[in-house]
Amino acid sequence: MPYFVYILYSKKFDTFYKGQTKDLFERIRRHNSGLEKSTKRYTPWELLWYSEKSSRSEAMTLERKLKNLSKERLKKFIKKYS
Repeated sequence: MPYFVYILYSKKFDTFYKGQTKDLFERIRRHNSGLEKSTKRYTPWELLWYSEKSSRSEAMTLERKLKNLSKERLKKFIKKYS
């Protein structure tokens, strides 16, 4: 079963969120509905980038790498791979 790694952006707060999930569009709906405690106050979220991985371990590895990028490096990554 595929997993997705994704990057969301809150224009209102100029902040990014990086995550991974099995159901990308349901997860984004949950973020924008305020059902996720960690992202509730930053709604609305916009999907900027995502990638499909074949396993959860691959997705978690990429998510960890993205979370370690500075804001500037993350912007360059999105620009390069979008």
